[in-house]
Amino acid sequence: MKRAHFIGVGGIGVSAIARMMLAKNKSVTGSDMSRSEITEELQKLGAKIYFGHDEKNLHKDVDLVVYSPAIREDNPELIKAKNLGIRTLSYPEMLGEISKDKYTIAVSGSHGKTTTTAMIGTMLRDLRLDPTIIVGSLLKGDPSTGSGRESNFVAGKSNYFVVEACEYKKSFLNLHPKIAVVTNIDNDHLDYYGTVQNIQKAFTEFVKKAGPDGFIVCNPNGKYLAPIVRSTRCTVVDYTKMPRNLNLKLIGRHNQENAQAALAVAKILGANVKQAAKSLKEFGGTWRRFEYKGKTKSGALVYDDYGHHPTEIRATLAALRQAQGKRKVFCVFQPHLFSRTKLLMNDFAKSFGDADAVLVADIYAAREKDDGTHSRDLVEKMQKFHKNARYVSSFADARAALILEAKKGDMIIAMGAGDVYKVTNDPQLTTDK
Repeated sequence: MKRAHFIGVGGIGVSAIARMMLAKNKSVTGSDMSRSEITEELQKLGAKIYFGHDEKNLHKDVDLVVYSPAIREDNPELIKAKNLGIRTLSYPEMLGEISKDKYTIAVSGSHGKTTTTAMIGTMLRDLRLDPTIIVGSLLKGDPSTGSGRESNFVAGKSNYFVVEACEYKKSFLNLHPKIAVVTNIDNDHLDYYGTVQNIQKAFTEFVKKAGPDGFIVCNPNGKYLAPIVRSTRCTVVDYTKMPRNLNLKLIGRHNQENAQAALAVAKILGANVKQAAKSLKEFGGTWRRFEYKGKTKSGALVYDDYGHHPTEIRATLAALRQAQGKRKVFCVFQPHLFSRTKLLMNDFAKSFGDADAVLVADIYAAREKDDGTHSRDLVEKMQKFHKNARYVSSFADARAALILEAKKGDMIIAMGAGDVYKVTNDPQLTTDK
C-alpha cells in the first residue's frame, strides 16, 4: 500500500492512523468539514487535506480508504471508493488490522480509558519497551519524532500495541487483545445499546477475544463487572490489589484507579513495578483531560476537561473540590447529544454539587438531529439541587460571566465532549499560561 485517503481525517482516531501512514512514508490525503489544530499538524507532516467532502478529493491511484464511523454511507468520497473497487475500512476495522499481528493491550471502559491508555503507553515507553500507541487524545510530546509536539500516535519498534478500545457500536470487537483492560462499566451510549445488559454483553464479547491465554485487568467487584468476569476464560487480574496513593500529578481517586490498572499491566508484562510507579508519578495528563490552560487576568485558574457523563462530572468536580477547599469552582458545561441529555437528565441534574456555579451551554448535537430536548430543560431540573445553575446562550456570554465573577484563586473548568474547549482557549478569558 502506497497511497491512503482518510475521510473525516480531523477526528482524533482517524488522524492517528493518518499519522502512522505518514511515519511509514506513505502518501496521505484526507478530507474533513473544517480546519483544526489536528488538520494543521497533519498538513505540516506532509498530508494533503481537503475541506468539505467531494468525490474529486479521492484520486484513482489510492490503495486504501479509511473513514470515520461518523461518516454517512452517502458520503461522495466513500461511494466513489466503492465504485472504483478501492479497499475501504472504517477506523475500528483499521485498528483491527493493526492489532492482528501485535501483542495488543486494549484499554476499554465507560470512563477513564483515554487517560489509562496514555498512562500505559507512557509507562511502557519509559520502561523502554517501545510500544506503538494510539490514544483518543493527544500525548504530551511525540517521542517517535523527538519533537515536543503533542500526538495521538506513537510509532514503536516493539511488538507491543497500546490502543484505546471504544465500546460505541461495538467498535472494540474488531481488536485482538492479549490484555483487555476494563476500567469500569456504566450506563453510557444507551442511544445504541438501549440497556446496561446489552452493554455488558458487548464487554463480555470483548473480553472473550483475549482467549484462554490472555488477561483481563479490571476491578472484579466493580459495578456491572461480575457477569463479565464469570464468563471469561482468561486470567483475571484485580487492579485494586496494586499499590495506590502514588502521589500522582493528576488529582482524584479515579486517576489513582487508572494508575493501578496501568501497574497491573506492567506486572503482567514482567516489568519492574517500582520503575513503572515512578513513571506514573510523573505522568502529566493528556489533551482535554483536566488540562491546565492558564489564568484569567484576575488570577482564576482555568482548566478544560472532556467529561460528559454524570459519573465523570461527579468524579472530576469532587477532586476539584478537595483540591480547592473553600475557593470557588466555576463549571461551564456543554451537554453532548440530545439522547444522552434526555436519558440521563436526572443524573446530570444531581452531578454538579461540588461546583459553586454552573453555566450550561446549548447541547452539542454531534451525530444527532434535534429532538426537542434543550439545555434549559436540564437547568430547570438542576436548580432543584443547585440554585446557582443557569443557562448561557453562547460561549461569549459564558466568558463574560466568568470574567466578571471568578476571582484570584478560584477555579474555572469547561466540561463536555463537544467544542466547549473554545471557552478556555479564548484569549479574552485565558490570558496567562
